[in-house]
Amino acid sequence: MTNPTSDDPFVSAIQNSWLRVQARVANFSWSSISGLRLASHIGLVIVIIGVLALTQVKPPEWQAVTASALIPDIQPSPTPDQQEVVVRVVASGGSSVKSSGPLTRAAVPFTIIPDRPRTDIITYEVQPGDTVFGIAEKFGIKPETIMWSNPVLEQNPDLLRIGDKLVILPVDGVYHKIKEGDTIAKIAKKYKVKPETIINFEWNNLDGPDATLTPGEYLIVPGGTKPYVARTVKIYRGPIPKNAKRGTGNFVWPVSGYITQGFWNNHRAIDIGSWLGNPVVASDSGYVVYASWDRTGYGNLIIIDHGNGYRTYYAHLSAIYVRVGDSVAQGQQIGAVGSTGRSTGPHLHFEIRYRNVQRNPLGFLR
Repeated sequence: MTNPTSDDPFVSAIQNSWLRVQARVANFSWSSISGLRLASHIGLVIVIIGVLALTQVKPPEWQAVTASALIPDIQPSPTPDQQEVVVRVVASGGSSVKSSGPLTRAAVPFTIIPDRPRTDIITYEVQPGDTVFGIAEKFGIKPETIMWSNPVLEQNPDLLRIGDKLVILPVDGVYHKIKEGDTIAKIAKKYKVKPETIINFEWNNLDGPDATLTPGEYLIVPGGTKPYVARTVKIYRGPIPKNAKRGTGNFVWPVSGYITQGFWNNHRAIDIGSWLGNPVVASDSGYVVYASWDRTGYGNLIIIDHGNGYRTYYAHLSAIYVRVGDSVAQGQQIGAVGSTGRSTGPHLHFEIRYRNVQRNPLGFLR
């Protein structure tokens, strides 16, 4: 028998094995083989026949075609930056379709809903430890807006009391109570905004510049401002005591603690949080011109005149240890930390004034 050849080593090995099997069958003797051995030989023959059969099957030919072969005549012409992204398998002997055009991804429709600003008014109940500045931060508005929306705080941001209800506007500005004779133009001029700003704000519900305004009702004036007016306290204006110490011009910290509220437009002082009864000392030498309860919200208050144009204020004290006319030295104890007056926790409200102009204490303390 002629030995066939093949370029494939694997096929050649199978064919040679098949020839050896044929030779062994020709010399086979039934008396020399057991049943188990016969079964194994038959199984091997079946496997070889199966392999040979598979080697005669040709795999399909793969051919890439354009996307338009799958989606004819419905796609736009390709642009230079687009590329064909779809392939099709065509078996040998099959037909192909010629076309051009890329497969493009369809847009997924969705609706963008922009964030709308809050237009409602919130009523907030004051909690222990609250400050005007802290409440403003909580609602994302300026502290001045809190004050201009609540008359009790307008001249004194320390007039906070636990349980108080505060009006919280949705935007920065002024909460104006309408008075007899008010017009939109007058209100806009007073708070330095354009009339359209008031008219166009949704909460006001106005139908134009000539809208009727009802006395006693309120309008929100977005972006409106009010001028700052410093609080005044009646102080001792008698002769300066003969032994009165004069200030050095340098100021020391009046109490140990931490700053709970800094200096800003409508809180021209600093609040120093501390524990109840912690000693409060004179920040500089001078003489006492006020040492009593104050009705404007300071509570127990001490004012020291330093004889050089400066005065210092110490408010919300739990105890006062000096009297009007006393001469005090820098660092001398004059009172104790408290929470008297309108206050939400033990702290010292501390002011430095130069010729009655409130200055930022942080620029003076050492």
